Amino acid sequence: MTHAVSRLALHAVARLRATRLARSLKPFIARGSRKERCEGCRVMHSHCLCALRPSVATQAGVCLIMCDIEPLKPSNTGWLIADMVTDTAAFGWARTAVDPELLEMLADPQWQPYVVFPGEYVEDAGRVVTVVTPVEGKRPLFVLLDATWSEARKMFRKSPYLDHLPVLSLQPEQLSNYRLRRSKRDDHLCTSEVAALCLELAGEPLAADTLSAYLDVFTNHYLNAKNSVRIDLEDAVHLRLRGLGLTPPAAPA
Repeated sequence: MTHAVSRLALHAVARLRATRLARSLKPFIARGSRKERCEGCRVMHSHCLCALRPSVATQAGVCLIMCDIEPLKPSNTGWLIADMVTDTAAFGWARTAVDPELLEMLADPQWQPYVVFPGEYVEDAGRVVTVVTPVEGKRPLFVLLDATWSEARKMFRKSPYLDHLPVLSLQPEQLSNYRLRRSKRDDHLCTSEVAALCLELAGEPLAADTLSAYLDVFTNHYLNAKNSVRIDLEDAVHLRLRGLGLTPPAAPA
């Protein structure tokens, strides 16, 4: 089975969100939001950034294992990875069950999976690596636990199907710039930032830079929508993304 996501259809995170909403007993309303959001980017229609979505071909893939409510949050940045990286899969996490398609993907011979998690929390130090080593006939697959930090630690401990996989422990040189949610520790990176670092380690600097720039544009649109500030398509974050040559300029909102 080939795990790839067509850009002509809903990507993996959007499909997971739709599935999660379908089984909700009541509508999900994002905190502090009463205005209708674009289904494509989850930002208010007045600040939609769908026209700025980049596309970069990557050898690496991403497998998101998402805490139950994570796909519903408009501020979730795993969505941005799925926007840009074609081979992105997304699965919901549960303590008592595991999606058979997730197990199938982890066992697929085309992939070399790496669970991305801080090495200090791994009991078996022999599993921890800090570089992505090319394996003949295999593509790197970065398994990201998309959740709050406390939830991610629980997911890591209680997912025995990950215990046989190498753990990629990142050593970021700069602190997180993500401004949409608060963290008790400045060195905690958001999911999109983690993916960008992984792509850099996999030898894909253009994809890494593009995802980083796309995150900055998303944050800009999200916060400006929240504060009723018009979008400036000629500011630094938009020019940076446009300068990578992968997204066209868009008309002002």
